[in-house]
Amino acid sequence: MAETTKTMGNRPPKGFRSAEHGWPELHRIPHPPRRLPLLGDVLDADRHRPLQDSLRHARALGPIFRRRAFGNEFVLVWGARLVADLADESRFAKHVGLGVANLRPVAGDGLFTAYNHEPNWQLAHDVLAPGFSREAMEGYHGMMLSVAGRLTDHWDRRLAAGHTVDVPGDMTRLTLETIARTGFGHDFGSFERDRPHPFVTAMVGTLGYAQRLNTVPAPLAPLLLRSAARRNAADMACLDRTVDELVAARRRSGGGEGDLLDRMLATTHPETGERLSAENVRKQVITFLVAGHETTSGALSFALYYLARHPEIAARARAEVDRVWGDAPHPRYDQVARLRYVRRVLDESLRLWPTAPAFAREARHDTVLAGEHPMRRGAWALVLTPMLHRAPEVWGADPERFDPDRFTAAAVRARPPHTFKPFGTGARACIGRQFALHEATLVLGLLLRRYDLRTEPGYRLTVAERLTLMPEGLRLRLERRRQRAEGTHGGVDSGSVADGSRQDPHEPVEHRSAGRCPVHRPGD
Repeated sequence: MAETTKTMGNRPPKGFRSAEHGWPELHRIPHPPRRLPLLGDVLDADRHRPLQDSLRHARALGPIFRRRAFGNEFVLVWGARLVADLADESRFAKHVGLGVANLRPVAGDGLFTAYNHEPNWQLAHDVLAPGFSREAMEGYHGMMLSVAGRLTDHWDRRLAAGHTVDVPGDMTRLTLETIARTGFGHDFGSFERDRPHPFVTAMVGTLGYAQRLNTVPAPLAPLLLRSAARRNAADMACLDRTVDELVAARRRSGGGEGDLLDRMLATTHPETGERLSAENVRKQVITFLVAGHETTSGALSFALYYLARHPEIAARARAEVDRVWGDAPHPRYDQVARLRYVRRVLDESLRLWPTAPAFAREARHDTVLAGEHPMRRGAWALVLTPMLHRAPEVWGADPERFDPDRFTAAAVRARPPHTFKPFGTGARACIGRQFALHEATLVLGLLLRRYDLRTEPGYRLTVAERLTLMPEGLRLRLERRRQRAEGTHGGVDSGSVADGSRQDPHEPVEHRSAGRCPVHRPGD
């Protein structure tokens, strides 16, 4: 018999909990046809693209359904009313399971992979939140421009040689260098390398291994994934070694300029006086380097794909960039927030393909989901964000159509809350969302200002999965635009960043930069 709240007392449920232990009326939730004993719903399953496989079942089975594989049952949710209920922080919390839990050997109790009861999560959150304040964001702007200049230099060389550009690869280089420089004062030299930096190769390896662990029965994983486990161990060692060298260099230098690494090493909690341990610093650095660039690179790649496929939308976005930035060679911090339409392009890309495509929620106590489905404490559900973002009752009869005007201020106000969730939800939502949105909007503006973008003839969007999503094999053809200001360049010295910006009072709250921690917003 499954444990109940009364028998568990104050202990949080531990380990993987199959759905039959937490959903008393599981039989009411539909599942795919042709279920097999022991194996479950493995017929026609796509183990290389499990997320997209689940989207296929979601369309057929409805807003809540379940899948079974190798004896384990999962409940998946995407209906807007159900997800809004799961977003209730008084009844539900983040659940660390599936692929996220598989990353704990490398990321430990970092912000993304920590269990709710682990104290280092709150400690790190409170210490690092000021690193994403408005003042801190303005300080990062110049470095973001400098790294973007390295990207445009690289693209100019490719264009001069008559070559296409590797969008996912170059966006990965860009976002890795951006978080490494702004957060940790480190330069990986990504644009000077013919091959990806070993850190990127190791990161991709660990994400892929975490994904593969979900596709084989747990008891057989040591046998079936023996060679993959050895490679994963080497990848984790590479990540640890890279970060240890980065931290050691900072300690030898006696400190940086108040970036995230300085905060990790020297800042005490404002109330308790605690500091992050050396081991937790390593885990937090890995978390930020991986999560801080992997999802943003995917968001930029999808946005560039849609801009290249929709020249009329690209023209409208480009006209906004020219109007807002004018003839200034480099945009100021406040001018990025004024690119309302470019931001809508980014949001619409994140709607269709949120690069962190799912998040899990668990019941804090016995409850009933949306008044229909009883859940015991510790029971959890996986929210399929791409399907939530396609719910017809929210997004209309044509949710697959790319339309940035879904994110006008009026449209955002008219939608129910909790229907757009590319950064997760609640207290455990992405702490760096404003950083990512500023970086991505800035880069899209710079590239639109400089180039006309075209996909290669015959390219069809294929989405690769490695826990995060990325358009596979996307290459673009470039054509250099005549600049309004001759000599316009993506790079800039940090001294040219202007102070302050004024926000449009009519702009929806989720589109504003915040001076406080952006994950604690009203209505989130």
